[in-house]
Amino acid sequence: MPRQISHIAPEWWDYTTLDNELIEDAARLTERDLRQLSRPGFKVVMYDALEDFYLAEALEYIHAWRQATPDNPAGICGPVGPTEQLPMVARLINDLGISIKDGHFWGMSEWYDEHTKKEVTLEHPLSFEKVNRDLCFDRLQRKLCMPDTQLHFPKADTAAYIKSWQSGVRCVVMQGGQGESKHWAFNEPPRRAGKFKNEPPVPAEYRKLTTRLVDLHPVSLMQTARTSAGGNINLVPQKALTVGPKETWMAEKVSIWLAGQHDNALGQRLSALMISKRITDAAVPMSLLADHPNVQFNYYRGALGECVVEEH
Repeated sequence: MPRQISHIAPEWWDYTTLDNELIEDAARLTERDLRQLSRPGFKVVMYDALEDFYLAEALEYIHAWRQATPDNPAGICGPVGPTEQLPMVARLINDLGISIKDGHFWGMSEWYDEHTKKEVTLEHPLSFEKVNRDLCFDRLQRKLCMPDTQLHFPKADTAAYIKSWQSGVRCVVMQGGQGESKHWAFNEPPRRAGKFKNEPPVPAEYRKLTTRLVDLHPVSLMQTARTSAGGNINLVPQKALTVGPKETWMAEKVSIWLAGQHDNALGQRLSALMISKRITDAAVPMSLLADHPNVQFNYYRGALGECVVEEH
């Protein structure tokens, strides 16, 4: 039986092309049901207070960098979205005098400028590198911070970034949020074209993708406009550079942080259900993490919401 056409963007694959029964199962999940989705290799954690949520996220940076030594460098791959953890990271390092000189950091993604055919500059209002520097790295005491050569941000020429993953530096944890297209970083659902016109790529094929330039699903554009640009979608580039599944599987742990700002009540449930039940489908890229050996979903309990019909 042929797959459904997307309800959002008919030329794309996305979660609306899944079987309706799976969507309905996800919509019925209560908070207790979500907690019970934990299994070996997949852990669900709930936080009552938003401050505790972001502090726990910040501490993942600290714990990763404290493992780094001159002979065994280690680091973290971090998102923009959420960003609230970044000033906390800087405060913890400065106030506690923690040296992270042997640590590394990978940015997950960056916007792409179609006019210059390069990554956006630090002057771009949405630049992810600028956010990481402004909210964290530029706030660190110089005597405590790693050298700039140990900060790795995706560029249009992806060679150096990909090489940094192959240089022997351990990625202790890759953090991420979840977008409304069910992506981590900008690992988007694929377009419904060419050999993928009738079926999305099989998970094994999608997992071979490395750091690359991608077209952004329309809901990702709208999400960014809503959360970061005051609704001004004209500010949002239509392409981005993203860390790939290949690098993701090099991370010892994948930690996803769901504060309710970047995806809705259904989305927060759907990907967790699919990962727990090992249902993998490239139309829901996050579901492919079902095959990673160490994944943790972190929820702010106050933003779980309910999947109910409610007019506003």
